[in-house]
Amino acid sequence: MDKILRIDVGAEGGPRIREERLGEYAGLAGRALTTAVVCREVPPTCHALGPENKLVFAPGMLCATTAGSSGRISVGCKSPLTGGIKESNAGGTGGQYMARLNYAAVIIEGQRRDDHLYKIVIKASGVTVEQCDELAMLSNYPCVARLREEYGEGPGFVTIGTAGEMRMCNSTICFTDPEGRATRHAGRGGVGAVMGSKGIKAIVLDPADTPTMRKAQDPEAFKDACKRFAKGITSHPVTGQGLPTYGTNVLVNILNEAGGLPTYNFKEGRFAGAEKICAETMVEIQKKRGGNPTHGCHRGCIMKCSGICVDENGEYLSKQPEYETVWGHGANCGVDNLDDIIRMDYLEDDYGLDTIETGASLGVLMEAGVIPWGDSKACIEMIHEMGKGTPLGRILGAGTATVARCYGLERAPVVKGQAMPAYDPRAVKGVGVTYATTPMGADHTAGYAVATNILGLGGKVDPLKPEGQVELSRNLQIATAALDSTGYCIFVAFCILDQPETFQALIDTLSAFTGRKMTGDDVVALGKSVLKQEREFNAAAGFTRAHDRLPMYMRREQLPPHNTTFDVSDEELDSVFNF
Repeated sequence: MDKILRIDVGAEGGPRIREERLGEYAGLAGRALTTAVVCREVPPTCHALGPENKLVFAPGMLCATTAGSSGRISVGCKSPLTGGIKESNAGGTGGQYMARLNYAAVIIEGQRRDDHLYKIVIKASGVTVEQCDELAMLSNYPCVARLREEYGEGPGFVTIGTAGEMRMCNSTICFTDPEGRATRHAGRGGVGAVMGSKGIKAIVLDPADTPTMRKAQDPEAFKDACKRFAKGITSHPVTGQGLPTYGTNVLVNILNEAGGLPTYNFKEGRFAGAEKICAETMVEIQKKRGGNPTHGCHRGCIMKCSGICVDENGEYLSKQPEYETVWGHGANCGVDNLDDIIRMDYLEDDYGLDTIETGASLGVLMEAGVIPWGDSKACIEMIHEMGKGTPLGRILGAGTATVARCYGLERAPVVKGQAMPAYDPRAVKGVGVTYATTPMGADHTAGYAVATNILGLGGKVDPLKPEGQVELSRNLQIATAALDSTGYCIFVAFCILDQPETFQALIDTLSAFTGRKMTGDDVVALGKSVLKQEREFNAAAGFTRAHDRLPMYMRREQLPPHNTTFDVSDEELDSVFNF
């Protein structure tokens, strides 16, 4: 990956294509590269849907290699939801195919000059930008089907649904999975709206006539390191057993037992209907129906924590929904109908909506009394409203904070305008620190303290006490920023936290691939550098310490069953980035 592709959608005479060498971005990939481009090229005070913003796609460093579970891609821009910098991460075919086509980054910039929609077609033989008005207002599944009719089953497709075209702040960018389904999404922060604002409906990534795998600088050392790393993943009880068997939804019962499963818009920490929507129930039902609970979101995935859900007749329903999706439409809304939750997951993939933001918005809508608690059919109707862009749908599509403002409610579970995921910060205080302080807005993946607070991986920090949470979140945020730059799935953190030899194997894969001897200190330095740039961007955009806070009601309202509040002090929160 030694070049950058730039598409200027505002050029005279139509979109302009330009290729260039990496230059000042040499050695960077994934989140490190998206962050560097956004920080150096995007004015922090610009409007996120204006011409000054840029949309950056960057495969992780090890994409399209034999390193297991390393096919992730980063999408970066200024977020229309948070107003700050955004890196949204996805699986699927995008990262691997873009890497095989030798692009370290694809950057879409400028302001569209007309009302036409365009598709970017990237092949080994060259790049074209073509009008595609026939795809206008198609949701993701039919859009991908139309593209597959034209280009065949070989390419990967990157698309926006109707939500992205309408520039909703809750819109995603979809990457097809290995089977060509519209199931993998860069979900958070409204990145789909930025793609829609540029007039780009789709990107076609055709890897034909490219090497299947990129070669390491030291092939033998790389092979050995990959083997040791894979052994670590498969031998760990979480990455080798729990996730492949049950997927991420295994966390429903775990968090419910811990009293940290946000229920009824973060009013309670346990849901009476948890047993009906948990992973164990889902897997049992799907096995009987002929579904597949163990499936990789990209080729070469070792953990295979995704899955395929089917109905009573064996017909495809959706991918196996993630824990956050099941929580957001389940416990958070008082819904215990598993098939309806799976249906909602399909619709949000189709329209291109972030399932976390949507679930949180529906919870606020229920608190406002617009639809009843537990009414899954009403939730489905609301998702259709969003997909069609009705007035109510546009309010919902603007995100949880906007929904709360429109209905005059204080209780919006958001930080920096972005909804909190499926862990109540009063019962899992380490993740509360992450929600408050990450540059990304409330985001569990930015520093997954649940691993240590709840699962006891990499040590144990009591989730109900404030002590030790800042250090835990700080270290995890640093590690995650680096990991997001490699292309490795964030879930490899489970085993590297517990197994020093697996962490060393990870470092050895990077060293052997790049030909540069790396150490753990180098990984830490990379993570710190990424976070420092992101914090500086947000500060220049107008963020202050006051934005690194949870909603005030979480300090005031006790969360049953433990009756705890979020009591990590402001002074401690302000010390997270003292490095």
